[in-house]
Amino acid sequence: MSENLNKLKKLLAELFQLDQADLDFGIYRIMNAKRDEITRFLDNDLLPQIQEAFREYRSANKTSIQAELDQVIEQARGLAIDPDAIPKVKELREKFAQAVDVTALENEVYSHLYNFFRRYYSEGDFISLRRYKEGVYAIPYEGEEVKLHWANHDQYYIKTSENFRNYTFKLLSGKKVTFKIVDAETARDNIKAANGNERRFMLCSEAPLKEENEELFIRFVFEADPEKRKQAELNSRTLEKIREISGFNEWKTELFQPRPTEKNPNRTLLEKHLNDYTSRNTFDYFIHKNLGGFLRRELDFYIKNEVMHLDDIENETTPRVEQYLSKIKVIRKIAHKLIEFLAQLENFQKKLWLKRKFVVETNYCVTLDRVPEELYPEIAANEAQREEWVKLFAIDEIKGDLTGAKAYSEPLTVEFLKANPFLVIDTKHFAQKFKDRLLASFEDIEGKCDGVLLRSENYQGLNLINPTYQAQFNCIYIDPPFNSPSSEILYKNDYKHSSWLTLLADRIDLTKGLLSDGVYVVAIDENEQERIGLLFENTWIGSFKKVCVSIRHNPRGIQGKNFSHCHEYAYFLYPSDAKKYIGERNLEEPDTRNLRDSGIESDRSDAKNCFYPIIVRDNSIVAVGDVPSDDFHPSGVNESNPDGTISIWPIDTSGNEKKWRYARQSVEAILPKLQVRETRRKCEIYFAKDTGTVRTLWTEAQFDASEYGTKLLQDLFGTKDLDFSYPKSLYTLTETLRVTTKADKKQYILDYFSGSGTTGHATIYLNREDGGSRKYILVEMGEYFDTVLVPRIKKVVYSKDWKNGKPVSREGISHMFKYIRLESYEDTLNNLVLSRTETQQRLLEESFSFRESYMLSYMLDVEGRDSLLNIDVFEDPFNYKLNISTGIVGETKSTTVDLVETFNYLLGLTVHHIDHIRGFRVVQGTSPKGEKVLVIWRNLKEKSNDDLDEFFRRQEYNPKDMEFDLIYVNGDNNLENLRREDETWKVRLIEEDFKRLMFDVEDV
Repeated sequence: MSENLNKLKKLLAELFQLDQADLDFGIYRIMNAKRDEITRFLDNDLLPQIQEAFREYRSANKTSIQAELDQVIEQARGLAIDPDAIPKVKELREKFAQAVDVTALENEVYSHLYNFFRRYYSEGDFISLRRYKEGVYAIPYEGEEVKLHWANHDQYYIKTSENFRNYTFKLLSGKKVTFKIVDAETARDNIKAANGNERRFMLCSEAPLKEENEELFIRFVFEADPEKRKQAELNSRTLEKIREISGFNEWKTELFQPRPTEKNPNRTLLEKHLNDYTSRNTFDYFIHKNLGGFLRRELDFYIKNEVMHLDDIENETTPRVEQYLSKIKVIRKIAHKLIEFLAQLENFQKKLWLKRKFVVETNYCVTLDRVPEELYPEIAANEAQREEWVKLFAIDEIKGDLTGAKAYSEPLTVEFLKANPFLVIDTKHFAQKFKDRLLASFEDIEGKCDGVLLRSENYQGLNLINPTYQAQFNCIYIDPPFNSPSSEILYKNDYKHSSWLTLLADRIDLTKGLLSDGVYVVAIDENEQERIGLLFENTWIGSFKKVCVSIRHNPRGIQGKNFSHCHEYAYFLYPSDAKKYIGERNLEEPDTRNLRDSGIESDRSDAKNCFYPIIVRDNSIVAVGDVPSDDFHPSGVNESNPDGTISIWPIDTSGNEKKWRYARQSVEAILPKLQVRETRRKCEIYFAKDTGTVRTLWTEAQFDASEYGTKLLQDLFGTKDLDFSYPKSLYTLTETLRVTTKADKKQYILDYFSGSGTTGHATIYLNREDGGSRKYILVEMGEYFDTVLVPRIKKVVYSKDWKNGKPVSREGISHMFKYIRLESYEDTLNNLVLSRTETQQRLLEESFSFRESYMLSYMLDVEGRDSLLNIDVFEDPFNYKLNISTGIVGETKSTTVDLVETFNYLLGLTVHHIDHIRGFRVVQGTSPKGEKVLVIWRNLKEKSNDDLDEFFRRQEYNPKDMEFDLIYVNGDNNLENLRREDETWKVRLIEEDFKRLMFDVEDV
């Protein structure tokens, strides 16, 4: 086997991820299951086609002709005859000159295939690196005045921060081990000093092993390695160092238990998990949006620039040109098949990424004042709920009156619940029947729900809610990772800014239909402020007005070598029309100036259209007069009019005609800020409001993130040891929402990098302050969703002020919010099972053409179909299960999926009522098109079509004045037969639209 063929095979194993036999997660697990079959196909079916393509030249192969020529010459010399005098020698030499070196041709093809695919492939991803010539790259250009381009612009960023931050696995003893990245502050200087070298996971030099609460933490840094070693080499060094560390003997005994593989018979349990951990963070960052189209375009470019040499063709004979073109045809043929195979793999992953994810948990948090009192006895008896209230709200410190009737007790009493209407129940503590009764008590559940919290990777969360909230949000606020040295995402390679832009670009684009005549606000610091500004210009937001506000969030400053940074930025983006989108801010120093101008260039002659009367009646402004002619001169500051009003002119105390600070055409916009004052028996006009146009510099003390972010959160929870660091100041968000939303309207606010929940907190705070009805939707994937975000919202609902983790006033508000958890992309991969029918297997064995087509284009999609969505299981829709990660590597829990809630989002349904009636789950709502929709779910094993018909009749869903336009039911049914001729409602199967809506998702 030639060296070039070996190189190509090794590359193909890497391209198809067949060289990761030790990895048993995600797409690697799937490819490992198919590794032998794919390898056989490549070796036995695909690559031999290269040799087959040159078969016609075998008869004229230089190697065989040379052998025959050598034999004839040797025979001539044996007979003492001059070989040159023999006609046969001459004939063979002429034939050799025209012959084909088939082996060389094949090696050229192998070499070109290797060079082409290696050019665009790097560490698990295909990157756009089109070269005009050595060291000179090209970027696509479509005539833009300014082009923003980054390496990963045509890919989806799929890496989630959970992969970096948490990797926990269990030992046989049940004890947990966690790989942990140390605080980035520790490694910041080393990262900077590395001059752009690729970073690696290395064991922390300080306290690499720590034991806390019977859990072992193995601590790593993620930084550039000056020696530029491979991660595998560093992993080996890590294993050696851990063996050498003194102590931790019981842990090490279990960690170094054997876990052999065929490839690595000496592998240990620790080595297995270490390889998995570092691989999760160095592979699979991106999924290409159109890998097939990209590689086919690049192949044409490569062949024209690297393979075709037109100048040489002019000097070649016709047979040589034919051979040359044959080589090109073979390269194209085999490359196209490899591209088709690669595209199948990439498109399959894209399908899994874009697939809308199942809701795997839905719970509601409701203040007691909204809960029917008939449910109070069950709530009072619920120990889990009582324990949560003690932990969150310190209700055990509530003392009763003289009779003690309303004091805290164990168990709680109904009287105690009635006396504390703002205690927040969480339906996770209750059985499904309780939850059904509670939800059925709400007639307009969407209207009554004040907020929604989604635990999800934000792309997946946005993807799911998109149909429901099209054009619903008045403000979208995000505080994405700043990409600063101390808080950057731990990218695998040198594409730090490119990866960050890809992360932001797709998510911003996915929200383009969600904003409704509103404002997009993005918090950012100096590390990416310029790039994200260019990104806005490059997306749909480019048609918006863009204003960058500076906010002093850290008065003490972040010390640097040359500057101390004490501010960050907020981009405000809003439509470029004439409407006013940004409200007014409370001024730090209220404007109390006279409207009459003073100082230089304040005379009437300096601006003629600033001289006019303001008409006043009973010390109130009633009108504004017109600018008079130049030869008109008022008799004084005040002139009485026949109708009893007074005209006030901008004339100073010396009788000089001055001008107003605003021209006649613009003064009416500020009239609400003005008031009439009497001075020296004259009426004059003054500014007297404490609000003003939003300035682009916010310097007030309330924006200090340490004082009103970190410390505020510590007061809420009573500890500094929180799962979340560096929250925004509450008042930065409050002020942002104040100027971008209105109190007198139900307005939606979205934050899809919600962190600790400051945006939700600010929404509640602002509604408390001005009586508004703003609603929030927060998306967050971190572990602190459960430990910080949800408890924070519960706390701020229960009491407006907190100290040392205890409520100060217990002044709560009436509130309800929903929190849901989604299946993750990793869950989708881990639930994937490839299965093949006997008929498919027989055809694969019998037909080469079928086998090639199937392997190249259909295998993954066909064989993984049922595990992605098994419609047959809809027979019992209340028991559809997926294996969902528990957060411990390799450990999943069989979890019942909430098909009802998932389908509501797939339909984009605004839900009005949910009920469980005689075994049927019934949802009523409105579709995005305004259709009135009824969804009926049933267990087909328990509820037949006759039962459904009877239920339908008893509920009186079929009178002439039918209130629904569309009815959904799972399972074949007879509801269409119940419809009368004068009724227009339609019946559809849930299964059909569920599948269509889950997978028919457009690329962004």
